[in-house]
Amino acid sequence: MNAFSWLTDHFSNRGKALSLYKRGMAKAKKHDHQGAIDDYTMTVDMPGAPPRVKAMVLDNRALVHVATGHVSQGVDDLDAVMAMAEA
Repeated sequence: MNAFSWLTDHFSNRGKALSLYKRGMAKAKKHDHQGAIDDYTMTVDMPGAPPRVKAMVLDNRALVHVATGHVSQGVDDLDAVMAMAEA
């Protein structure tokens, strides 16, 4: 990958969304649940984030919600993923 490709990928909506997603995963791994949820939420709310990335983020956010005892919020996230699949 050349420098131009790296820059355009990194600063694209997809690149920004993936960076937040990865940061959220790192926080979840360290049991910083609220930090992970915050990063995942920023990704979902990001204008122009690709639907596939949003689906991955919602899935992971659902897992964190369930892990913290907020099952209904996790179910809501999974319902949102299912609605995306139907569209």
